[in-house]
Amino acid sequence: MNTDVVVVGGGPVGLLLAAELRLGGARVVLLERLTEPSGHSRAFRMQARMLDVLDQRGLLDRFKEGNRTWPKAHFAGLEPLLDFGHLRNEHPYALLIPQARTEELLEEHALACGVEIRRGHTLRGLDATPSDVVAEVESPEGTYRLRSHYLVGCDGGRSTVRKLAGIGFGGSPPTVRALLADVELADPGQLPNGVPGTMRTPRGLLMAISLQPGVTRVLTTEFTPPEPGSEHAPVTLDELRETVRRITGIDVAMDRPRWLSRFADTTRLADTYRQGRVLLAGDAAHVHFPIGAQGLNLGLQDAVNLGWKLAGTIVGWAPPGLLDSYGSERRPVAGRVLRETRVQLLLMAPDPKVDPLREMFAELLALPEVNSRLAHEMTGLDVHYAAAAGRYEHGLLGRPCPPLPASVGDEVRTVLRTGRGALLLPEGPAEEAARLATEWSHRVGRVATEDGQGLLLRPDGHVAWVDPGDGVPRKDVLLELEDALRRWFGAPGCTVLSRNDDTAGR
Repeated sequence: MNTDVVVVGGGPVGLLLAAELRLGGARVVLLERLTEPSGHSRAFRMQARMLDVLDQRGLLDRFKEGNRTWPKAHFAGLEPLLDFGHLRNEHPYALLIPQARTEELLEEHALACGVEIRRGHTLRGLDATPSDVVAEVESPEGTYRLRSHYLVGCDGGRSTVRKLAGIGFGGSPPTVRALLADVELADPGQLPNGVPGTMRTPRGLLMAISLQPGVTRVLTTEFTPPEPGSEHAPVTLDELRETVRRITGIDVAMDRPRWLSRFADTTRLADTYRQGRVLLAGDAAHVHFPIGAQGLNLGLQDAVNLGWKLAGTIVGWAPPGLLDSYGSERRPVAGRVLRETRVQLLLMAPDPKVDPLREMFAELLALPEVNSRLAHEMTGLDVHYAAAAGRYEHGLLGRPCPPLPASVGDEVRTVLRTGRGALLLPEGPAEEAARLATEWSHRVGRVATEDGQGLLLRPDGHVAWVDPGDGVPRKDVLLELEDALRRWFGAPGCTVLSRNDDTAGR
């Protein structure tokens, strides 16, 4: 083997996945066709759930440097806004950070983890067998072949990996046309609703938000299908001005575009996230209209879910079925995001028939229960992975780790940063559980707590076991813990295969 995993695509998802794989002990080569980062920032917001993950990996402070936080978000441009103040997590806000900066920081992180990044290297072909994957790669020095145990496509909505692997990408064709640009406005007051603001007219939708002093992000949406073959045509500043004029009826003076792009509401979901030794993550697995800043966050969560599972499979401790749980967990999450973004776009349509629905939805958003549910859904905090059938049920199972006391949270993050799971146990009555877990100590770190429930956290921060407390026999509690340890961390004392053993990962 040349390496354990080839990751195709050097955007944020590919970079984070490569780092997660290295954290788990796998060797990684990342192929990126661009010789330099594009510098474009389509995504501009990191959601609350992803902020928790960055904190668990010791990265959050770097991401927050010089960037603003925002405790609210819109849903379909309606009032009242979604309120993040009551989110059930330790970072109840969004971080406004350009995608280019996110990519820069994740590349630093990947390199620090030991990822080999090859820029200017393009995947041209792949041959996947039951035992390996051979990639044909075109580089500035010529074409070569790269053999690995697994290959993961993080190469975007037009994924070469997905096409070469023959994975279906079903969904709906585009029904709207949209432009996105970062420009300078001569007079932001020309926009009737100001900046930030949303303007919905019978001819379409205009959204504007200030990114930095003097630079405004402008998003236009017209509810007519794009012209065939126009999806990759370059956008000009004149086209943007004309589109804004068409929607608003106003000649908005704008100049000095930082970048311009076009997109549509094509909504597709990969038929499977894994085909043998080829896997997909990020936009290669799902695309949707970019509303609510969810696409990048969805892809980054794919990477965090897949990384430790694939690494465990390669180095030898993963139990049967662990790698398959990646698709069974993440594909339904993507399906919900695709549904929700469709709902938002329908609510923003200029058709007068939609107005009564918008009025009713605005009333619903004023209800704390509805507002909270949508806020948790948009931020990824509603994700609930199905727990194995057991002797008891608990509302925390499968969910992200709840907020913890400061001192305990610090210890948990120290453990998770190593790529291991964490077992939180109060002193005294939980000593039996602590003794049981010692056989998994190289994959699960113990965190002692003064009180509270016992929790087992997976490396991605999701709850895998909960001590239900009084009323449940201790032997059942211990059996549940052992089941969870075996399900997520393999057999006790499992020996890791040699890094030079060609059977690794089989």
